[in-house]
Amino acid sequence: MEGIASTSALNRTQDESLVRPAGERELTVALVGSPNVGKSTIFNLLTGLSQHVGNWPGKTIEQKAGVHRSAERSYRIVDLPGTYSLTANSLEEQITRDYIASQRPDAVVVVLNAASLERNLYLVAEVLELSVPVVVALNMVDVAERSGLRVEPEVLEAALGVPVVPVVAARNQGISALLEAIDEVVGVAPRPSCGRERCYVYRPRLPWLGEELEALIGQVESLLGDEMVRPYPRRWVAQKLLEGDREITVRVRAQMEQKSWATLESLLLAHEDAVIGLASARYAWIERMVRAAVHRPRVSAFSATERLDRLATHPKYGVALLLSILGFVFWLVYAVASPLVSLLNLGVGEAASLVKLHLVGAPAWLSSLLADGVLGGVGTVLSLMPILVVFFLAMALLEDVGYMARVAFVADRFMHGMGLHGKSFLPLVLGLGCNVPAALGTRIIESPRARLMTTLLVPLVPCAGRLSVLMLVAGAFFGPSAPLVALGIVSLNLTILGVSGYAVNHLLFQGERPVFIMELPLYQLPNWRTVGTVVAQRLREFVARAGTVILAASIVVWALAWLPSGTIGDSYLALVGQCLSPAGALMGLDWRTVVALLSSFVAKENAVATLAVLSSSSGDAELVLALPRMLAPAAAIAFLAVQTLFIPCVATLAAMRQETGGWRWVSAAVLYLFALSFGVGIVIYQGASLLGWGV
Repeated sequence: MEGIASTSALNRTQDESLVRPAGERELTVALVGSPNVGKSTIFNLLTGLSQHVGNWPGKTIEQKAGVHRSAERSYRIVDLPGTYSLTANSLEEQITRDYIASQRPDAVVVVLNAASLERNLYLVAEVLELSVPVVVALNMVDVAERSGLRVEPEVLEAALGVPVVPVVAARNQGISALLEAIDEVVGVAPRPSCGRERCYVYRPRLPWLGEELEALIGQVESLLGDEMVRPYPRRWVAQKLLEGDREITVRVRAQMEQKSWATLESLLLAHEDAVIGLASARYAWIERMVRAAVHRPRVSAFSATERLDRLATHPKYGVALLLSILGFVFWLVYAVASPLVSLLNLGVGEAASLVKLHLVGAPAWLSSLLADGVLGGVGTVLSLMPILVVFFLAMALLEDVGYMARVAFVADRFMHGMGLHGKSFLPLVLGLGCNVPAALGTRIIESPRARLMTTLLVPLVPCAGRLSVLMLVAGAFFGPSAPLVALGIVSLNLTILGVSGYAVNHLLFQGERPVFIMELPLYQLPNWRTVGTVVAQRLREFVARAGTVILAASIVVWALAWLPSGTIGDSYLALVGQCLSPAGALMGLDWRTVVALLSSFVAKENAVATLAVLSSSSGDAELVLALPRMLAPAAAIAFLAVQTLFIPCVATLAAMRQETGGWRWVSAAVLYLFALSFGVGIVIYQGASLLGWGV
């Protein structure tokens, strides 16, 4: 420890004015950390459901903020994008450093993975240089202990000069101590847990980079004026210039006189290798700290993560495990959710009957609107909530325990055939929940070409809305075999996704193959509070959509089915469907199922609502009985294939337009999906006809 604490440069401190009284005002706290360190878990623990999600102004990266209230004060928590460093190689890095430098939060909490300190402390080194109050949350200390590592927070605290708080976010441990540390560095109150004799003046120690580099940084600093470096500290800007940071270089060059810039540029060119020296010096600083603060086991042994990954990341067994897990999820949906759906259906049917009973003397259109349009549409969709709960819960659990990163790793070989890599698989997996965040999630992909390709492939992933329709219709026709039929339809989707990606890559991008490097997080027990928060947020979005978009669409469909005479057979909707019936006939579909496909353009769940309205069904129970009278089994399979491949909803198209920068690529995707879905449906039905099955 002496080699760290006694070094003269490590004793250099930042301006003590950083510790400023804040009174009882709301404190702004920024959460910073690399991916997979548990930052989002801490954010969810602190904010619960009081979260606001949007986009950073002028950016395509998601912004998360929420409020935590204690007995003493309230905290505004901002979850900054996950990043490994503060060099602007990506939007995430740029947003994180710009927010810290320009917004000047009251405190920055840097979340570390205690089992991977060597990688995580590099970010701490860069954040300290931004001259903001810092607290280190040492997360996953339990995981580190299970791996045979013993980390001493007190040693890290003495070496860094900032509070280091052990946290086990998965168990909600250490969060109160973390808030106490935030209060301490802001100057609101001392940490009660530290003891009066241990409380110290906040004196962060910056990384010592060596005499030669320190002198070089001083030379660069001397050439910079205050105006050209704001809002960043001068020393930090000097380091970024030596690292070749493009954004900082452009900004400084634009504000310097040509002669002054020529002098600075010649200095930078003469030390082009300084970037290597800076990184090496930081890692040497990190190594000294880790050597003093981390005790490793003498005999190396395979950790639980390594043993599990022998199976989960195996080229063959890993794929088999992935397919088994997906199959189990589908089985679970039917086994657990179906009885609950039946109960909700009874409630919807009873409610519709009560509405008709109480409106006996009212106009027929009003009774039909409320019973068939509102309850028959929205009620039927809301009765699908148990299916979505089970599905969202399964996906949230797999993500929280760390398996989703293995899914990307296993899928990397499959994705390479399309000119993509495993990172592209993560947004596509997200598409199983909803295609909108999947399209927005392509922002994590650095390559513009790979990002564009992934965005165009997102609609081929069956979202939760499509899956709910798939499960309802498959259950109505195929009973106990429904999970196999559903898995078959999803497998067909994924096969078509692979073929489409391969074709697009070779036709438009000459078969390029990107390189894929990613960090696999350690496995951990799920945090049920975090999982519950994620599921609740997704359900809240679904209910909000059912109460707005789907309600409006259901009323429109009802009106078209009611007008002009009050009978469906003579309605405007029947007229539209009959115009399209020749195309539907090639797939064994009547005009009602064709109209249901078209109405799914508003929201995929709306296909169920439309079928309920057009078949005069009150709830899923009646609809399940009505469907076999509308379609033959072969036509049902064709309908399901078309429905899962059909044009995505309006919200997804809007997200795709945002990510691709215009309607050109989106329009091409719409035409392709329309032709593809109808083509697959025709092939399935006509093939079944030739074989004499289910027609």
